[in-house]
Amino acid sequence: TDKEGHNFSIFWVLVSVILGAVAMLCKEQGITILGLNAVFDALVINKLNVLELIQKLLHKDKSSENAGLLKRGLLFRITLLISGGASILYIRWRIMGTGPPAFTEVDNPASFADSLFVRAINYNYYYSLNAWLLLCPWWLCFDWSMGCIPLIKSVSDWRIIALAALWFCLIGLICQALCSEDSHKRRILTLGLGFLIIPFLPASNLFFRVGFVIAERVIYLPSIGYCILFTYGFSLLSKQAKKKKNLAVAVLGILLINVMRCALRSSQWRSEEQLFRSALSVCPLNAKVHYNVGKNLADKGNQSAAIKYYREAVRLNPKYVHAMNNLGNILKERNELQEAEELLSLAVQIQPDFAAAWMNLGIVQNSLRRFEEAEQSYWTAIKHRKKYPDCYYNLGRLYADLNRHIDALNAWRNATVLKPEHSLAWNNMIILLDNTGNLAQAEAVGREALELIPNDHSLMFSLANVLGKSQKYK
Repeated sequence: TDKEGHNFSIFWVLVSVILGAVAMLCKEQGITILGLNAVFDALVINKLNVLELIQKLLHKDKSSENAGLLKRGLLFRITLLISGGASILYIRWRIMGTGPPAFTEVDNPASFADSLFVRAINYNYYYSLNAWLLLCPWWLCFDWSMGCIPLIKSVSDWRIIALAALWFCLIGLICQALCSEDSHKRRILTLGLGFLIIPFLPASNLFFRVGFVIAERVIYLPSIGYCILFTYGFSLLSKQAKKKKNLAVAVLGILLINVMRCALRSSQWRSEEQLFRSALSVCPLNAKVHYNVGKNLADKGNQSAAIKYYREAVRLNPKYVHAMNNLGNILKERNELQEAEELLSLAVQIQPDFAAAWMNLGIVQNSLRRFEEAEQSYWTAIKHRKKYPDCYYNLGRLYADLNRHIDALNAWRNATVLKPEHSLAWNNMIILLDNTGNLAQAEAVGREALELIPNDHSLMFSLANVLGKSQKYK
């Protein structure tokens, strides 16, 4: 009310804007906290009556409305929050680029649907699934894309019931929040709904396309509103209930179940294998889940099991180039070259700038002794990824097989320039120079390599052979 208090409130508004900016550096959704601050300021600090305000705006009665908004500097503080939020968004827009990120159909299939009806129905279905995860967080998955949730394409789909249930509950709560005779009830419900809906808006697909179907992280902030509504609902029930002990037991039961669920989920996040396998039962149609399980098995050396999951990933999503590339790579190592070539050729047809697939295709073609095609594949990989030391290394091996020694040395030199610790490229240069009688040059390359990688046993061995031939026995 006084000048000092007004300045104090401005200081905290500015602090909240700065903290909102820091939150946005962690995740874009953090900026929505400024909206929550505005709602809290209006409803809790200023005890603003939303219904009265709407009625006065509709009847254009500005006399008392302005007085209410200007009370204790509310209008000024909200203007400050909006200005701060707009400034943060502008800075982010300048730093991150002026265009929206590029997403594919597998990331968010509903947003690529031609029909506005299909888009609207599926967006609302996603909202109902998010609401259900808040109510009952049992089916949790690290990734909900790639066919995890099939699109609703007609009104005969039974999942439409979920939309109806969501909007029935929301409309009921909104009506109570606006029209209840109890001002305390109106304020609590409006606050809860504001805290539930505002942080979720960036993930709603209403303002821009997002790169996911469901992302559990976007429910963290809305859970504040859910907790307010849930607690208030139980407080109303406790006032009306005759057997309050039963209600207390129910609340404690729900709390205990959620604590157990939290502990279980935390244990699943402790290892990749547990996390990926836990998703198989939740999203069996998600190709990315099968891909990640396969990749985890391949990293552990269990190639046979990895092949099974990679094949399933490709079956579920026939355009999944990363699964094709990894499967082709394993088949290449198992000397199943024909199928490996087919998979890798298909991967580069689907995504022509996929450098890793081009390199692996070159390795397979080299093994099949189709040297010209292999060379072309390697150069295509390098064209799409300029700094690709492993590809230069494989190109050098191809040239060495063809006795194009100078080309081989140049390719390996490129690999070591791009990746100075590339031990295999250094070693192959020493061995090739040794085998062609260039002992002085081989020694110079060996000493250069050991300066960069001083504890590499293979380099020491190759250099020792060169020094032996040069009669430098000590």
